[in-house]
Parts: sequence; C-alpha cells; structure tokens
Amino acid sequence: MWSGANRAAEEFYAGLLQEFDENKKGIRKDPFIYEADIQVQLISKGQPNPLKNILHENETIFIVEKVPLEKEEPSPIEELQSEDTAISDLSTGENVGLLALPIGRARQLIGFYTMAHNPNMTHLKINRPVTALPPLWVRCDGSDPEGISWLGAELISTSSNITGIVLYMVTCKVDKNYSVNLEDLKKSHKKRHHLSTLTASGFARYELFKSTALDDTVAASQTTITLDISWSPVDEILQTPPLSSTATLIVKHDAAAVDGSIECLLTVRGDLDFAEQLWCKMSSSVISYQDLVKCFSLVIQSLQRGAIQPWLHSGSNSLLSKLIHQSYYGTMDTVSLSGTVPVQMLLEIGLDKLKKDYICFFIGQELASLNHLEYFISPSVDTQEQVHRVQKLHHILEIVVSCMLFIKPQHELLFSLTQSCIKYYEQNPLDEQHIFQLPVRPTAVKDLYQNEKPQKWRVEINSGQKKVKTVWQLSDSPPIDHLNFHRPDFSELTLSGSLEERISFTNMVTCSQVHFK
Repeated sequence: MWSGANRAAEEFYAGLLQEFDENKKGIRKDPFIYEADIQVQLISKGQPNPLKNILHENETIFIVEKVPLEKEEPSPIEELQSEDTAISDLSTGENVGLLALPIGRARQLIGFYTMAHNPNMTHLKINRPVTALPPLWVRCDGSDPEGISWLGAELISTSSNITGIVLYMVTCKVDKNYSVNLEDLKKSHKKRHHLSTLTASGFARYELFKSTALDDTVAASQTTITLDISWSPVDEILQTPPLSSTATLIVKHDAAAVDGSIECLLTVRGDLDFAEQLWCKMSSSVISYQDLVKCFSLVIQSLQRGAIQPWLHSGSNSLLSKLIHQSYYGTMDTVSLSGTVPVQMLLEIGLDKLKKDYICFFIGQELASLNHLEYFISPSVDTQEQVHRVQKLHHILEIVVSCMLFIKPQHELLFSLTQSCIKYYEQNPLDEQHIFQLPVRPTAVKDLYQNEKPQKWRVEINSGQKKVKTVWQLSDSPPIDHLNFHRPDFSELTLSGSLEERISFTNMVTCSQVHFK
C-alpha cells in the first residue's frame, strides 16, 4: 500500500515539475495527463483564472481537474432533444460540470503534492533539494456534506527550505436563509490556528448599474458601473462600509447602451462652418463613390467661379479648407478627384467636425480644458493616427455619458473620471474592454451605496500572516464556475429584490497549517 502511494507521489511530482520547468522556458503545451483521468495545467499570472472570485492574489497556480469527455457529433434528432431538455437539466440542478473530482480523489492528489515536498520523505525517489512548486488547486464536485468545491495546497518556505504547507478548503452553497456570526468565525479561526490576535477586514461591491437586453432579439449590453469598498476593522456581518473606507469606482461600457444618449447630449452646434455643414449633408445623402465625386466637383467648381465664399473656423486643416482659403485670393490648386482622394477629403472634414463637437462637450461640461484635449485633437500626426485618437476620445465620451446617465454622480467625480481616462489614453491604445478604475472618497459616493444592498460582501479574518486566513463571502452570483446550483423558480424572485431576498450564494475559505519537522 505505502509503496504504491510513494510511487504515485513521485510520478505526480515529476509531471508537475516538468510542466513548471517547460513553462519557465516559454514552452507552451497542453495540460499533462496523470493516470488517464486527471489533467493538470499551469495558470500563469495574467491568464484567466477560475479562482478569480475566491483568490485575490494574482499568482501562478496549478489547476487539477478531470479530463473532459470528448463530445461526439450529435445527430439532428439529438440536437432537437438537447434543446428540449436544456432548461429541465438546469432547473434540476444536475451537475453537468464534468471537470470536477470526488472529494476522496482530490484529497489523494493534495496528499501526493504534500508528500513530495515534505523534506522528511527522504525515501521518495525525488532529486534533493526539492524544487518548490506553485500552489496546487483541485476542482471538487461538491457532493460531500460540506459542499467542498476546491481543495488547495500552498507551500510555506524560507529562502532555502520548505518548512510546511497551508491546506485550503473552499465550500459553496445556495443559501437563502444563511446564518453566520462574526464572533463565531473569529473563534473558529483562533481555534484552528491557536493564535490570540487577529484582524477582520471587509470588502463590498455595489453594482450601481448593469444594462441588460430588453428582449431575446437584442444582444445583452455589457455596460457595468460598480463600486468596490474595503475597510478594517469589521464590526458585524453585512456591515455598511464606513466613510473612512477605501473606495474605487470600475466602469466598463458597451457602446450600444449609450450611443442614442450621446446623440441627445451632443446637441447640434449653432456655429457649424461651411465644411461641417457640408459633411452633415453628405453623411446623410451620399450613398456611393460617384455621389461623393459629384458633390466635391460641384463645390470646387463653385469656388473656382467665385460663386461662393464660405467661411471656416480657424484651425481647420482639411484639403477642402485649404482650397477654400485659396479661393479667397482667386488662386486654387488643381485637385484630381480620383482614387481615394474624395474619400480622404470626406474623412478630413468629418474629423474636423467631430473634434469640435467633442471639444464643445468636454469644455461645456467643465470636464476638460483645451490643453487637456490637445493630444486627441492635434493635426500634426497623419490621418490614420488622428482617427485612432478621435476613437479614443469617443470612448472617453461613452464612459462619461454612461456615468452621467446611470448613476448621476457629482461633478467632482465626473471630472476626476474624465481626467483619469484622458491620462490612460494618452499612453495606451484603444481598448473598449478596458475597465477604468477611479479611487474615490466614500463621502463623495455615499448616496450611491449607503441605502443599497451589495452584490458581494466579504470578510477576511487574518492573523498577521498572509496565508493564514478565514474568508466568508455572500454574493448574488455563483463564485464557483464548475458547479450547477439548483435555482428557485423565477416566480419566487422579484426584479427589485435585495441581496437577502434574491437567491444568495455563500462560500467559505478556511485554511490549516502543517509544519514539517
């Protein structure tokens, strides 16, 4: 029996070590397979992490799970049947996540990882000193009475020795009538770790706005505005964050949610010059390249004859503006309206107009000065770069309009958000999926959260050591992605229900230390 366990620990460690070494060398490969039914993959910093809702550290970890079954191509009849049964499968809470392992198998693998790193296990055929590997996390199927969804192991080490290991257990339940007491959590933590001092820090996330599809024919919008608040100490479960907390506002927008509103907020300016008025008419009436050529031909001919003497704003830099200025003196360059020239002319007058529109908005709303916007409106770069910079400015506009419409913050906050976006885009390329984070004073946003229920509320009890903690969390969405939780019928829910009234998910992270002697 022991010889079999020793061999298994040796093989498991060898596979982990090879995966770790190849990753350090930049060799990317598929997860390695252990004993035919287990796969292990190394998740590096910055990669999508299935533990992101549980772990807050952005670190490299091993994920251990069951090898997924290969799907066979369904027949047309099977496809129809699958559509009919999809809803019933979800409503029964049947575990269709095929990657999770039973708790016994998970504990066995954690045991192999622990044995391999224990310096007292000198009989194992492992090169010494043992290489300290990243933390190991195993998906569990939650079928045990405690509802364990993850088991984890993380080494305790000094600069030269592995001195012990921290074992983590994560449980998750659907619990509409949860009952937990902060003092009980503290007592349990002290008893488990035999420590007299501890701290309790809190975290709450408030979903200030989240747009959704109005019906099944329209894709769901992804605009979200959330407020993250951290504080310490915590006085009670579901405590409202005090005004001394640290708060951050995470704005992520979707263009479809604000495009119509932007049109309303960007009122038509009354000072449109000739080129801007021409662009407005052409954008609504020109439908072909031939239309484009004809329109510019008529304008140029009228300028050459002196039939029109239009006025322009100062600072216009388009080819058409240059021709208009020349017409004032009766001499004009010859322009061949062929190839991409007409399209380029249209693009240039459109860029000029958009820049002035955005300047009017940001300065009119007292969110930025002309100096702040100089990078985005500068004509000293090529046309393609000007387009990129105007796209960035439009994205900033969408972010600001989202907040103006959906949470109506104080002007001070809008100004800070605008400046934060401007600084980001002066140094980074356009990224419409970027989540803008803005540190804010809780007193400036207290009206947005103090009477609201949090989307997520968490307390972390710590004993002065980073790896020794107990975490309890309540959320309105499942923090575990591989388990299917039975949800109540939709008739039981209300659209405006609070966190307690809606379906609630509680999850607990506990840990214990084992020291190698």
